[in-house]
Amino acid sequence: MDFLSNLMTGMTERFGPMAPLLAVGLLGFLLVLLALPVVMKRQRDRFRELKDQGQTTPKDKKRALRKTERVDKLEKFAHFLEPQKKEELSAAKLTMLRAGYTGKNAVRMFHAIQFLLAILFLIGGLIVALIKSMSQDMSGVDLVLHSILPCAVGYYIPRYWVNKRVKQRQTEIIEGFPDALDLMLVCVEAGQSLDQSIIRVGKESRAGYPALAEEFEMVAQEIKAGKERIAVLKDMSERVGVPDVASFVTTIIQSATFGTSIADALRVYSADMRDKRIMRAEEKANMLPTKLTLGTMLFTVPPLLVILIGPSVYGMVTMLTQLAGGL
Repeated sequence: MDFLSNLMTGMTERFGPMAPLLAVGLLGFLLVLLALPVVMKRQRDRFRELKDQGQTTPKDKKRALRKTERVDKLEKFAHFLEPQKKEELSAAKLTMLRAGYTGKNAVRMFHAIQFLLAILFLIGGLIVALIKSMSQDMSGVDLVLHSILPCAVGYYIPRYWVNKRVKQRQTEIIEGFPDALDLMLVCVEAGQSLDQSIIRVGKESRAGYPALAEEFEMVAQEIKAGKERIAVLKDMSERVGVPDVASFVTTIIQSATFGTSIADALRVYSADMRDKRIMRAEEKANMLPTKLTLGTMLFTVPPLLVILIGPSVYGMVTMLTQLAGGL
């Protein structure tokens, strides 16, 4: 209570008698900003996505196929926005592909956004430092912190976003891969070839798992273009970066090499994928009590102790007070 009273007194002395009202309004505004992403987030409607996917007209498809790529305005800054070493450039392109950015200028755009955000945050930090320096004295260390820290934050925000996108896509692919294998097995056993089944799986997985559908569609397009199936599947496993997909590609390659039935290989591997999914779910369920331990200790044990021990403590304090008064 003393801390709150001192805080309110300091705010009143600094900002006037309206300081508590301004503090409450600012707190409410911050709470509204925090709640907006949760309120605005809409749940995915699978049936609506399937309906919209079925209503795509042939004219829209032709327009998407004829859509030409825009002129890359960052081409003249390629020497500045792209790594000069081939290994670093390949690693950057692979990271952008795993994040879902398949454009040829994705690396340039990434570094351009990094540079622009760093400059904008630096300017914002300098403006804040100048405003503070008008009302109070600031040392050189404070000025450096107000300029360097925002610049570093702006520089690492795109990297954080790309890493988050990579993890989200990999999680989506891991979750949808067992279902895709089951659908592929059904297509192969129905008499379709492996290439036709890949096209079908990519089409049917679009509503539920867009990232996985994009990978299968890319494989189908590369095979149609005349590239060898083995090379295409290896590129897919490297591009995705998921161990389950790499094992699937190895299984398909071995089946094609030794002349065994692809349907049998898919049946065995899809069963293994379903078992893995069940094991991952059981692992998360077993980890749940451990994660809830801290919350239970913080929010359940203290109130329980107050309810159970509080009356006894109050009685002991009252008795000691009476004894002290009698002496």
